[in-house]
Amino acid sequence: MSSRITLKTKGKSVKGAKDSEKSRADCLKEWSTWAMKKAKVITHYGFIPLVIIIGMNSDPKPQLHQLLSPV
Repeated sequence: MSSRITLKTKGKSVKGAKDSEKSRADCLKEWSTWAMKKAKVITHYGFIPLVIIIGMNSDPKPQLHQLLSPV
C-alpha cells in the first residue's frame, strides 16, 4: 500500500527526444500566444484606471467624483 505522488503539469507533455527539440517557429508561436494572453489581461484590468489617471492629470484638475459621474 505505497502511495505515489505524481506531479501534473499544464500544457503539452513532452514525450521522447523528438518532441523535446522544438523548432524556432514552434517556440515563437508558443511565446507569442503567451504574450497575447498576458497583454489581453493587462489591457482588460488596466484601461479604466489609465483613463482615470490621465483625466486627473489634465489641465482643469477635476475631482475623482467629477470623473466618475456621468454628467
